[in-house]
Amino acid sequence: MGFARACSVALVGVEGVVVEVQADLEAGVAAFTLVGLPDKSLVESRDRVRAAVVNSGAEWPQKKLTVGLSPASVPKGGSGFDLAVACAVLGAAERIDPGSIADVVMIGELGLDGRVRPVRGVLPAVLAAAEAGYRQVVVPEQTAGEAALVPGVSVLGVRSLRQLIAVLCDEPVPDERQAHDEGRPDTMLAGLMVPGAGIGTGLARAGQGDGQLPDLADVAGQERPRMALEVAAAGGHHLLLSGPPGAGKTMLAERLPAILPELTRKESLEVTAVHSVAGILPPGEPLVGRPPYCAPHHSATMQSLVGGGNGLPRPGAVSLAHRGILFLDEAPEFSVRALDALRQPLESGHVVVARSAGVVRLPARFLMVLAANPCPCGRHSLSGAGCECPPSAVRRYQARLSGPLLDRVDLRVLVDPVRRQDLMGQGGRGESTAAVAARVRQARARAAERLAGTAWSTNSEVPGHELRTRLVAAPGALMEAERDMERGLLTARGLDRVLRVAWTVADLRGADRPDASDIAVALELRTGIPRGALTNAGTLS
Repeated sequence: MGFARACSVALVGVEGVVVEVQADLEAGVAAFTLVGLPDKSLVESRDRVRAAVVNSGAEWPQKKLTVGLSPASVPKGGSGFDLAVACAVLGAAERIDPGSIADVVMIGELGLDGRVRPVRGVLPAVLAAAEAGYRQVVVPEQTAGEAALVPGVSVLGVRSLRQLIAVLCDEPVPDERQAHDEGRPDTMLAGLMVPGAGIGTGLARAGQGDGQLPDLADVAGQERPRMALEVAAAGGHHLLLSGPPGAGKTMLAERLPAILPELTRKESLEVTAVHSVAGILPPGEPLVGRPPYCAPHHSATMQSLVGGGNGLPRPGAVSLAHRGILFLDEAPEFSVRALDALRQPLESGHVVVARSAGVVRLPARFLMVLAANPCPCGRHSLSGAGCECPPSAVRRYQARLSGPLLDRVDLRVLVDPVRRQDLMGQGGRGESTAAVAARVRQARARAAERLAGTAWSTNSEVPGHELRTRLVAAPGALMEAERDMERGLLTARGLDRVLRVAWTVADLRGADRPDASDIAVALELRTGIPRGALTNAGTLS
């Protein structure tokens, strides 16, 4: 009788649970039993592992074999357990020393020829292993760079099971040459990318340099929307751009990622973990350094926005936009059910999705940008444009963005049609992305210094209680906001959000705290009611 164990990781959402893979050999009729709540793809590992072991030159034990995955109560799925199962079986058969694999975490799929294929979710899996105290990890060679992002963990990248056996047995390591080494496509990378989940989601922008991103100077005119864009980037405030077709709403939103600061190390690991699980992490770029940009189509379902799918829920658009931007173009065309599902993540920064297979908590702290036309034809606000939409149709169209959702949007800006002189360049060229990004970085630095030692990093995250007790505005600055609240123009949540925006405006102009003018700017950006505070684009600089 032989027994051996190895370790692997089961992913539940973007969080990992270390699983002990135990193999037991007993005398009896040759059979292979896999227990421990495996799914269909994991049950099929019995055939993959047997063929891989034989084709790697090792002998398959002709005994009664039982492989258990513990803890048995945790759902386990995917092919990433193959490597650990194979090594546990070989340890029980004494082909390798059972003690050499007992505390080693192994992640990887096995091909029938014994090659180790990469799987998604390596980074969160290794993070979970490190938090559990494991210090040795074996992963496919293609994902070794991703696993090496976790500090304090020794990572071994292998190409085949034959190589791993040689390393564990202190034998000469064979040079496993792969097809792509000879100039042919690397089919091994197919498991890392979900079909259709690359450029179509807009996340490919995260890996581009600033020089490749659209420049804000290309936007003709639009001083107020440009200012709102800068405030949104500096404080992480949600933004609604409303105006007729062709005014530049999408153009403005597409230029927002370039003025956001680069992600911190902690934020990069969070974003990379989500992208790795979702299968949209570009090969060769193990760490996402730029804020992601996700722009789902208006036909997206509620499950595709907040997360869902068969079995355990998978990350949706709000999680793919974590620490970045979620852009909803033609926002009123989204289903009302899908839009209202955004309320909870907008407030809490995460999504809790409950399904019969389990409950998953997914990160979802993003900057939301909505773009909307004033009516179905888009010409309602234009004089002499010939809008034929009846008032009831206009009201129904605008009501698709519910009051509770809009109450969570800090900035609401009307994007007017571009003037002829601005479009022809007669009004001068606007500021470049580099100039605006520099001011945003300085404002973020002021906020970070003020919020040091707290759980918040941007003004949009600060609770209202803190804004009213510890981080107070200048004396008398809130008089106009309090009057708006008494008249019903602001809710209690709305007043807190006005304070947050005012702090961002103060940070952009280098003030220690917001005064009455900053509150007036925040109120005008929040309510859309002209108050004379936004006179020109240079107000905040």
